[in-house]
Amino acid sequence: MDALENLHQRVSIPALEAPGPSAQQLDNMYRAALRAPDHGAIQPWRFLNIAGDARQKLGELYLQAAATDQSLSPEQQTKFSNMPLRAPLIIVAIAATKDHPKVSRSEQVIAAGCAVQNMLLAAHAQGLGAIWRTGALAYHPVVMDGLGLQEGEEIIGYLYVGTPMRQRAVPQPDISQFVSDWG
Repeated sequence: MDALENLHQRVSIPALEAPGPSAQQLDNMYRAALRAPDHGAIQPWRFLNIAGDARQKLGELYLQAAATDQSLSPEQQTKFSNMPLRAPLIIVAIAATKDHPKVSRSEQVIAAGCAVQNMLLAAHAQGLGAIWRTGALAYHPVVMDGLGLQEGEEIIGYLYVGTPMRQRAVPQPDISQFVSDWG
């Protein structure tokens, strides 16, 4: 796929099914992530692959976190438990910031976000579907502890990856609404 076509045609695909990415496709996604802009060559990111039965374990973690904040109906419990089952692979994207005299924490988080964007583009270029999700559970201490996050780390998203069940139309926003000349 041509690089500009990939950029212009990528959309989030929420309806995903098996199979997930092959080992080669996943390797390509991670190679793309590691090419993200990274001032100071800090590599302020890390990723967790969650597939197979580990998705049920993540659902249990989501349920545990949600239940600490509210009482849940049986339907709500099922919803939280099943959230990770929406795709054959979930990649937890973690910004792993470090103290640095020249590179701020916010710049490091942005770099990690760029790595995730590169992964989305690599998935699309290989015919995979993917969507970047976050939500309140990404910031919940129970989830963060359960996934083993350390000091200076935060979840910046869950990348759901799989085979698209259907394609989405590519929106065509009016560029002039977002760009202006200065000076």
